[in-house]
Amino acid sequence: MNKDFLWGVSTAAGQIEGSVLEDGRGLSIWDAFCRIPGSIRNNDTTDVACSSYKLWKEDVKLLKDLGVNSYRYSISWSRVLPDGKGKVNQAGLDYYKRLTDTLLNEGIAPNITLYHWDLPYALHKLGGWLNRDVADWFADYAELIFKEIPDAYMFSTHNEPIATYVGYARGVFAPGFAVEQYGRQANHNLLLSHGKAVERFRASNSKAKIGIVIDVWNRVPLCPENEDDVRYAKEQNALAHGNYLSPIFSGKYNDIYLSYLEKNNIKLQAEEKDFELISAPLDFFGLNCYNRIVVSASGANVRQTLTQNGGNFLQNGQEYYPDAIYDTVKIIRKDFNVNLPIYITENGVGFQNEQEVDGIVSDDERIKYLTASFNSIKRLTDEGEDVRGYYLWSLLDNFEWTAGYSTKYGIHTIDRKPKKSALFYKEHIKNNG
Repeated sequence: MNKDFLWGVSTAAGQIEGSVLEDGRGLSIWDAFCRIPGSIRNNDTTDVACSSYKLWKEDVKLLKDLGVNSYRYSISWSRVLPDGKGKVNQAGLDYYKRLTDTLLNEGIAPNITLYHWDLPYALHKLGGWLNRDVADWFADYAELIFKEIPDAYMFSTHNEPIATYVGYARGVFAPGFAVEQYGRQANHNLLLSHGKAVERFRASNSKAKIGIVIDVWNRVPLCPENEDDVRYAKEQNALAHGNYLSPIFSGKYNDIYLSYLEKNNIKLQAEEKDFELISAPLDFFGLNCYNRIVVSASGANVRQTLTQNGGNFLQNGQEYYPDAIYDTVKIIRKDFNVNLPIYITENGVGFQNEQEVDGIVSDDERIKYLTASFNSIKRLTDEGEDVRGYYLWSLLDNFEWTAGYSTKYGIHTIDRKPKKSALFYKEHIKNNG
């Protein structure tokens, strides 16, 4: 692997920081969503999480021990701007400046995500992502961070924008709306905020790189020879990651998505000039890739069919498909004109029942999964693909959104004990892949 390849781990503020009402921080929509009974498994909350706001130095020690040369983390918008706009909370801003400076001093490149799903609740009360003004509010917030933390190695405007659609159209993520029109409009306003933030970045003095992070769960037909399955998979891809990749890299929504809006009588509040901003050139693309999704137009039992044909499944019920990253990189290059350096910004696997053996969590299935991911990346780089980094999700077991603390993705426990996978990853980094 190239000596400059970035080996890292990823986290998100809303999932690890806790201290939701300390030192002047404002509430986020997830802090509020946790208060709706039944929204989160076991009624878990963000209140304490991994206590990383207080224990961030311990997190840095874990990073140093792993040997990573980059750390991907997010900024809590409401910790810096409690009302989402207006007065800055200096204590919150200083927290991120201290963390970033410490990482730099330790030789760990800071990879900062500006938005990882935690909209300030004060802005939600003003319409949130349904209010077109949110694009300017986000751009103002982004400009502040570019100015105050100019030495970050890279910035991502947004992480997995589809989560905002899920929160406005499906009701299972914050803020909990279930209106399709809402989801599609929130999507567009978020993309516009991305474009405006990139514009502010280009006007700043930051020497960092700017990009966006999209999760791609490629849909593949259960029966490749079945025309209905092939068509269905194509439509699902166009309505999922294609809904973001098309406007960002082609300057327009794809035809399948536009047809979907028309059939469902959904009229977006959008202007032609929006797409000039949305498709502004980027420095890199962040790919979150966990697995593929096998689909059938007929509703056939996918797992049963795959098993009958030699497919494998992990103990958590997910398909074990070792070529997920390899296939996805090839697809986004070919189908979506993503001609940028690519960083795998999230990849990992979660389990609910992890067992300790001789005092350590023996997560052998996670190691099996990670080994396949690393093999995919090596194949890609050997073939000349411009893949420049890999970030494992996640440093710690944490608040996994609606799953609460029941599903564990960390290579360390929530109280920062290394699992077997942490030792495996440490050795992998030591050998540079």
